[in-house]
Amino acid sequence: LWAMLALALSALAITAFSVLTDRPRTGKPLAGTVVAERELILEGRSAQAVTVYAADGTLISDMDHGGFVTVIQNAIARARTVARIEGNPPIKIVQYDNGRLVAEDPASGASIELYAFGDDNKAAVERLLDQP
Repeated sequence: LWAMLALALSALAITAFSVLTDRPRTGKPLAGTVVAERELILEGRSAQAVTVYAADGTLISDMDHGGFVTVIQNAIARARTVARIEGNPPIKIVQYDNGRLVAEDPASGASIELYAFGDDNKAAVERLLDQP
């Protein structure tokens, strides 16, 4: 019990020190130059299935088991529910020169750092950037 209290007080002390001394936020991703960008519409059809369209409505991919793309669609849908966004406007998939890959939702303000979920998941989204 004392160890838990010590841990909580230590975390509080470190956080207070950081705020009071105006330390820079080090967890913020590094800025980069955009090397590729694409607007996509993700439409969830079930717990696993997702259909991906270009912003103009052209079908890009219809996946019965969308894997990580379904996870992104669910996260964006949740952010839009919280922000009370109606409809299904496009999201942006943005690739930067420093390796960052980000899903940005201008409608809700949500941003998901996709590169942090591993190379296989990152590759699944990069394929959507490359498809015509």
